[in-house]
Amino acid sequence: MSTSTASPATLAPALRTLYFARFGFALVWAVLLMLTATTIGPVSGTLLVLYPLFDVAAVVVDSRTSRTGRASWGLYANIAVSTIAAAGLVVAVTSGIPAVLTVWGAWAVVSGVTQLVVAVVRRGLGGQWPMILSGAISTLAGTSFIVQAGSDGATLTTLAGYAGIGGVFYLVSALRLGKARG
Repeated sequence: MSTSTASPATLAPALRTLYFARFGFALVWAVLLMLTATTIGPVSGTLLVLYPLFDVAAVVVDSRTSRTGRASWGLYANIAVSTIAAAGLVVAVTSGIPAVLTVWGAWAVVSGVTQLVVAVVRRGLGGQWPMILSGAISTLAGTSFIVQAGSDGATLTTLAGYAGIGGVFYLVSALRLGKARG
């Protein structure tokens, strides 16, 4: 646990920048997946593995910026979960869409819970209600992906929608952090 803590005055602008970057990535990623989601090919497979790896990088930046003791445990858990998800997706893309949805769903549930916890800890910063809602929705969406994996109509397009909605939550949170700072 870190003893050095970033002040809200320095943390909010850093999170705002990070949230804008996460929004941009999610939007581009969702569009690219929608364009390639009919089957798992080289492009869609790469995109599927890339998303949790980007999450790892973003959370590493977040943890280095914030250095907050209570939130850092959730951030470290998210780094571990997203790394495991990326490794699981490397295997799952070779097994088909149901396997991808199962791994993605499990990742969405666990990372959603960690996002929810971190956002609750940070709620004093302002701009965290969208992250709290996003974490809760991610948990529910992950469950639906696991259920969808067992159905005949399993498709990757739902993952693009999930990423797009998650990106919007990052955008709203970034905008709210700007208001809270101002």
